[in-house]
Amino acid sequence: MSAPAHLDPRLLRAFVTVAEELHFTRAAVRLYVAQQALSRDVRRLERELGSELFVRTTRQVTLTADGERLLPYARRVLQAQDDLLAAAGQARPLLVDLNSPGLETPRRVLHRARELAPGHELMARYESGLTWAAGEVLAGRLDASFGRFAGLPPALRAGLGHQPVRYEPMAVVLPEDHRLASLPEVPLAALAGETVYAGAGNPRTPEWTDLARLLFEGRGIALAPPAPLAVGDEEFQRLMARTRHPILAVVDFPELPATVLRPLVDPVPLSPVSLVWRKGLVHPALDGLRRAAAVLAAEEGWLERPERGWIPADDAAVMTTV
Repeated sequence: MSAPAHLDPRLLRAFVTVAEELHFTRAAVRLYVAQQALSRDVRRLERELGSELFVRTTRQVTLTADGERLLPYARRVLQAQDDLLAAAGQARPLLVDLNSPGLETPRRVLHRARELAPGHELMARYESGLTWAAGEVLAGRLDASFGRFAGLPPALRAGLGHQPVRYEPMAVVLPEDHRLASLPEVPLAALAGETVYAGAGNPRTPEWTDLARLLFEGRGIALAPPAPLAVGDEEFQRLMARTRHPILAVVDFPELPATVLRPLVDPVPLSPVSLVWRKGLVHPALDGLRRAAAVLAAEEGWLERPERGWIPADDAAVMTTV
């Protein structure tokens, strides 16, 4: 093997992970990258070293003699990098925005991450909307958040990494005496003629309002006009009780007094949820958070789209491209 002047630690991590798994697909899952990207990184490392590190066949992956020699050195380099980052303050708490109290998807990911990374502190924050939270992430006041990545302005998306987590079915919150409240599920067509609240005018959640606009378009459903920004559950409930507008929500939306939550169907509208973080952020707890999101998505089938699911084309493209 030749000795290049510089080796990207990312390439070494790709090599070590494949060496441990001896399987490119499993290694890609561990690293939260596409298998093609992982193969590309390993090939690049081989070119830089001037040596084959793996023998690849259709049935198995094995280390070459050069790969065997490199492995212990690569592990030591990566351990030294982790130690350096810890000494530089990477052991500080990871600040994770869960959007709003009671939302199950981000809460469950955080709880699983705490199980997977017990030696690190992950602290919950509640910023109520990805557009607002993304600005806080880029400014370094938060580390990660959840929400609709495709709904962010390009200037915000450019500075963020993202990982698809869930196609979350959408629902509607209705006053308990509403004409549709007795239905177990509400067909979208049944909302024709209704005015539905979806956060219009809230500067923290324009990505949600935009998703509602796309969903309502051509279906005779009106978007409720901007309402005063309600801070806290009690104020939100008071405002909604006064307007009596149905509220666009997700199936895990927390209960509100004197209301019922009903899933939307025909088609099933989907809210695309991604985990987002600041590009370049290195923190051991972030690895645990990303792994937790991937594990839960696999266990719960969160990234399996219903046969009659609805999602905007831009969102569908984002959710399949990382």
